[in-house]
Amino acid sequence: MLIEMKVFGLAIDPVTNTPIVILKDLQGKRALPIWIGLFEASAIATQLEKINFTRPMTHDLMNEILKVMNATITKIVINDLKNNTFFATIYLLKDDATIAVDARPSDALALCLRAGAPILVEENVIEKSSSIDFSKRVSDLKEYSEEELKDFLENLSPDDFGKYKM
Repeated sequence: MLIEMKVFGLAIDPVTNTPIVILKDLQGKRALPIWIGLFEASAIATQLEKINFTRPMTHDLMNEILKVMNATITKIVINDLKNNTFFATIYLLKDDATIAVDARPSDALALCLRAGAPILVEENVIEKSSSIDFSKRVSDLKEYSEEELKDFLENLSPDDFGKYKM
């Protein structure tokens, strides 16, 4: 079953300084943290903050190419999680044909935000993510249990996020 989610915000892993994009379902009950690269985090952050550059950045360029080709991003689906790596598919509509394109979730999210398309996550991905050993991600934070870290991520509020310079 697919669960619609939205980008809730960006955070920084305090141990690795790796950006994390936080997705939440529309009811705000479930969260999905995805560790991403700095460039993709920047592309997501600039779109969330509605920052426009004089020249198109990579994700802006790709979105413009799709528009010129009369292709529309209809949705993205984060569809798998293997060995702590997330997988996604971008769905395009071109001339009444649906085209599925394999993508990293971070790139799919950056494009999806620009296109205003829905973000869908397979329910089993959310379930699998709940079994990720967060202690491996944040091994230096020994004073927190895995359950406390999961609760923290699931209960983040917009006030927990600051303005991140990318």
